[in-house]
Amino acid sequence: MACVGSLMPRPSQCLMYSTTAATTCKTKHSSLLPFTYPRNSSRRRIVSVRAESSSSMATESEKLGIKIERNPPDSKLTQLGVRNWPKWGCPPSKFPWTYDTKEICYLLEGKVKVTPDGSSESVEIGAGDLVEFPKGMSCTWDVSVGVDKHYNMG
Repeated sequence: MACVGSLMPRPSQCLMYSTTAATTCKTKHSSLLPFTYPRNSSRRRIVSVRAESSSSMATESEKLGIKIERNPPDSKLTQLGVRNWPKWGCPPSKFPWTYDTKEICYLLEGKVKVTPDGSSESVEIGAGDLVEFPKGMSCTWDVSVGVDKHYNMG
């Protein structure tokens, strides 16, 4: 059974538990999130998932100059002081953005495709990602799920 969740960063993080009338999703970074399938129906309800860091399965990558660490350990977030950084959010939208300084952000909620100017490729970021944008990058943010993030400029 596939994981159902509008903000689930990776399918491997969802374990489905099925009972006769209800299904419960448990992720490595959330409490149980109950939802039900209507009887005799193949429709599914979508649940939102808020990211909270997990101490395992951290992965780092860089694409198009954007560095992404998925599921950074709590110790790294604490060391960086992420929870003390300012917060910013936006609803689903699409807009251009230029980074006058380097920005590091930690997404609490959301799903975004970031396309650097002049590129036909995009980078997808979402809840639970620690992301670094380089100084001088101009790009387009295509926000499909509203964003809530901590950020640090400079």
